[in-house]
Amino acid sequence: MEQINLLNKTGVSLHTDAKKMPLLPIENPPSPPPSGRLANKQGNLLESTVKDIFISKGFTLKKYKDYLSSDTDIDNLILTNAPYTSIYKHNGKTEFLIKSLHYNLLIRIECKWQQSQGSVDEKLPYLYLNCVESMPEDNIMIVIDGNGFKKGAVEWLKEAASERKFLPSDSTKKIQVFTLTEFLVWANHTFR
Repeated sequence: MEQINLLNKTGVSLHTDAKKMPLLPIENPPSPPPSGRLANKQGNLLESTVKDIFISKGFTLKKYKDYLSSDTDIDNLILTNAPYTSIYKHNGKTEFLIKSLHYNLLIRIECKWQQSQGSVDEKLPYLYLNCVESMPEDNIMIVIDGNGFKKGAVEWLKEAASERKFLPSDSTKKIQVFTLTEFLVWANHTFR
């Protein structure tokens, strides 16, 4: 009689008779979500973190479309899905628009996360040109993080923003690029 040694969930050895053991179908382990869905989940974590930081600082979360239809004036708002018209003349949306009379802020915020190699870094010039040409606010913040960007991509974006690349010399627009850590430092400093 052949003995089979199995381990239970706690790692304790179980001996059983092979002839009495029922045959069970082998199940495939669940496959990981498609890379696009996984990237969206990971990007949503960055957005959630940014949103939660503002909420912890006393901001009220509201959908942009609900804000437009409301008649109440609330200060310190974080508006989601803020629309703009892209450089291609298509409808675009950014994650957040921050409005605060108390802090004298009107900031559009874009969040970009790249955990593994993909195409987000190839979209950075398009994002930057939209910041320059299409987003109406004078203050735009890009929160970018993850270690999957191609070498030089984030550096290019930070350099373009700091050098005011493609902005007219008389423009008052300020584009800032922060990692999540840099954003947290900015938030802690701004909302004391």
